[in-house]
Amino acid sequence: MPRTDIGKLSLIMLFAPFALWIGLLIVLPQIGIGYLSLREKIGPGEYTFGFSNYVDFFREPVYWNTLLRTAWMSILVTLMALLVGFPVAYYIAKIARRRSRAALFLMCLIPLWVSDLVRAFGWIVLLRETGLLSKLLQTLGLVHGPIELLYNDVTVIIGLVYTVVLFMIVPLVSTLDGMDDSLIEAGYNLGGSRFTVFRRIVVPYAVPGIVAGCIIVFMLTAGSYLTPILLGGKNSMWFTEQIYDQFVTRYNWESGATFGVLLLVFTSLVVWLGLRLTGQNLASTVAKE
Repeated sequence: MPRTDIGKLSLIMLFAPFALWIGLLIVLPQIGIGYLSLREKIGPGEYTFGFSNYVDFFREPVYWNTLLRTAWMSILVTLMALLVGFPVAYYIAKIARRRSRAALFLMCLIPLWVSDLVRAFGWIVLLRETGLLSKLLQTLGLVHGPIELLYNDVTVIIGLVYTVVLFMIVPLVSTLDGMDDSLIEAGYNLGGSRFTVFRRIVVPYAVPGIVAGCIIVFMLTAGSYLTPILLGGKNSMWFTEQIYDQFVTRYNWESGATFGVLLLVFTSLVVWLGLRLTGQNLASTVAKE
């Protein structure tokens, strides 16, 4: 067999599992969800196709208000994760010694060793009315009785930031690690202050990592289910709860599929707007990161 044919065969065998994974686990399920969202029940076992499920969604304010609420809270979580993750990533990539970088990065990975469910219950143990933090505040005399710190937006945001901040740190470390230290030194030599060097040199160089991290964190947050439900309670008003309610509680697969499609389209639109505002594109961001 010619060498070129062997090379082509090797390339096909290399990418075939990846293509199957994309096709079977991502593309086909999305096609199925899209198909279900267009199906309308007109009688027992009788269906037709149309957009009535989408019309019903926009006719019910609680549904699209929940989607908008999920979107802006996901943006807020993304911004907070960036504020927390950027200093950590910069310290790991540019300040910490090379021997300690691996240990610091490992410390960031520790939360991933525990499932989302266990982490959420850990927050509940800390913040519930009879939890550790409430008892500590009573012991210190700062409060006169048990206080409930769960089931509010602040707790949900803190829990989500804790859950996703690692996915902000990883692309930032990868990007900042590639920045030549001479760029920073040149900024100081030209008389720039720390803030000026940070604003004019570090941040512009880190933009691809920032955009990549924000995309990952935003999508993960918008699609989160366990943390908002467990920390926010029944009044969390998270859109994934509406999807679960349609699929499982009401057994209305057509409406659940419609909600899923709308969540995907809406979050993709937000990501696209973010890329446009930052002057980035997805291909260059992924390649840089």
